[in-house]
Amino acid sequence: METATLARAQMGLSLAFHIVFAAFGVGLPLLLVVAEALADRTNDPRYRLLAQRMAKGTAILFAVGAVSGTVLSLELGLLWPAFMRRFGEVIGPLFALEGVAFFLEAIFLGIVLYGRALVSRRVYRFSGVMVALSGAASAGFVTVVNAFMNVPVPVQWDGERAFLDQPWLVFTAPSAATQVVHVLLSSYAVTGFVMAAVHGAALLRGREPGFHRLALDVALPIGASAALLLPLSGDFSAKQVTAHQPWKLAAMEAHFTTKACAPLLIGGLPDEATGAVRFGLEVPCGLSVLGKGDPAAVITGLDEVPVAERPPVTRMHLAFQVMVGAGSFLAALSLFALAVRWRKKQWPTQRWFLFALVAAGVAAPLAMEAGWLVTEWGRQPYVVRGLLLTADAATRVEGLEARLAVFSGLYVFLGVTVVGLLRGLFREPEPTLSAKVVPHGA
Repeated sequence: METATLARAQMGLSLAFHIVFAAFGVGLPLLLVVAEALADRTNDPRYRLLAQRMAKGTAILFAVGAVSGTVLSLELGLLWPAFMRRFGEVIGPLFALEGVAFFLEAIFLGIVLYGRALVSRRVYRFSGVMVALSGAASAGFVTVVNAFMNVPVPVQWDGERAFLDQPWLVFTAPSAATQVVHVLLSSYAVTGFVMAAVHGAALLRGREPGFHRLALDVALPIGASAALLLPLSGDFSAKQVTAHQPWKLAAMEAHFTTKACAPLLIGGLPDEATGAVRFGLEVPCGLSVLGKGDPAAVITGLDEVPVAERPPVTRMHLAFQVMVGAGSFLAALSLFALAVRWRKKQWPTQRWFLFALVAAGVAAPLAMEAGWLVTEWGRQPYVVRGLLLTADAATRVEGLEARLAVFSGLYVFLGVTVVGLLRGLFREPEPTLSAKVVPHGA
């Protein structure tokens, strides 16, 4: 295999593993803050116990996320030296800010984990909020790096090195705002639904129904709200992509021919050789409405994109369909759950709904992974769109097969370890009203 292909495989594996833990690093602290707030408001010790368990889970996932994130930072230099050499001055400040946010998150997480009995309730609550804000900021800074790679702002050149006279201009990358919002909402949806799935599975087994129903009061409002906001965020993203990345929209929708009143394709299997799509359902003028808000609008097709610069159409289209399908399932389930909660003042607990919650715990991270693939494949064949080809950015060092095998083993080890630790956490004795709760300090 070519070194560029192996480098992409290793980086893709690392990112696919890390992205889920990064999502939990954003979402779990928010759930923890909500659980603590409900405990203060209701004086129900079960909320406090739930928060204590979530703090332990946050520590486990934070540690694994830190390890996998460190690996990624090393891989940027080892696998993509030309990228870092040419654009390091542009994206370096963002990684520095991400590092500051990461350390803030670690400091305040230490207080959350070990300071409950040592600090006041106000300080403890503030620490939880800071963990949530730092986690969101950390994800936001890294997402801006990705936004710059997708649609770079104009840069100056010093020989082969790019730089910005005003480093903050990197935040003005056209896709930065929409990508950051979408990433944060996705993280909250993933965390909320995975947590709801865990407690839904416990309810199916009949374990402490009172406690696990109470846990849904923390997980479902956040997961469902994010799932319902994601289609709105996706609509803004679609319009941004139409304006600034027309090749990406064309590949996502397998839209081969430029035309007005372009149809929206649901499903289908593209044939890149012939430019045809089989087994798809077309919504007349749907793509024109989605992309430009006008059914008569002209949407650029792949026929206006040089073949050598086209993203992988079939893979992108299928990943996009998975993302939309899984997201639609989450949104529909959220609407039903919130409607029942509003009418009956409690979450639905029918067995079919609990099974649907368990399925949602799989669908949410699946949608996130598929959306990430759409974003990354949509930039190809460039690392920085229009400025640096992927093939030119990759390392020339050989022997990447061995590295790929080693890192694959590392992720298997980390995955097995985190599953074992979380299983041990879930196997703790079921909490009851009489269980011991660690009090706050004076």
